[in-house]
Amino acid sequence: MEYEFELQVQIQDDNKETGEKDVVFKVLYCGICLSDLHMIKNEWGNTVYPFLPGHEIVGEVTEVGSKVTKFKVGDRVGVGCMVGSCRSSHECANDLENYCSGVILTSGAKYHDRTITYGVHSDWMVADQHFVVLIPDNLPLDVAAPLFCAGISMYSPLRYNGLDKPSLHIGVVGLGGLGHLAVRFARD
Repeated sequence: MEYEFELQVQIQDDNKETGEKDVVFKVLYCGICLSDLHMIKNEWGNTVYPFLPGHEIVGEVTEVGSKVTKFKVGDRVGVGCMVGSCRSSHECANDLENYCSGVILTSGAKYHDRTITYGVHSDWMVADQHFVVLIPDNLPLDVAAPLFCAGISMYSPLRYNGLDKPSLHIGVVGLGGLGHLAVRFARD
């Protein structure tokens, strides 16, 4: 089955009001993930159309909310699959925002003000500062984008399980998009 999408309008998060803790950044590069394809095809049964995929996003900060403390205009930043959550649930209090019933996904979701998240197909991205990561100047932005999904998907379990020590030997089954990053992280 083939899927064709034609975008007739320029998509932006311009109608999203900047909140006190929001970071607004111009989208410069992105990555594509298998989960984007699952969402396009509605293979998980929760896609709301029209849907614009993409959740590995990097760019440059253009505006910050009045209570943002971690970022300033001109910073190089990125976000992964989440741009917000309720920030008050048990899950959020324990850094498990991905389990929060109020999680706001980077694409195909609604902000608290009910505007839609358009992922990498936006000219601008708006995210709560808690979900934004500063990118070091020595890391090219085009290389950084995939680290916000595949990268963290491999690095987090290595670190969580104490497998990020230089003298350890680990095995990686499969060297696709995720596997090659696991090997690189384990090696370094």
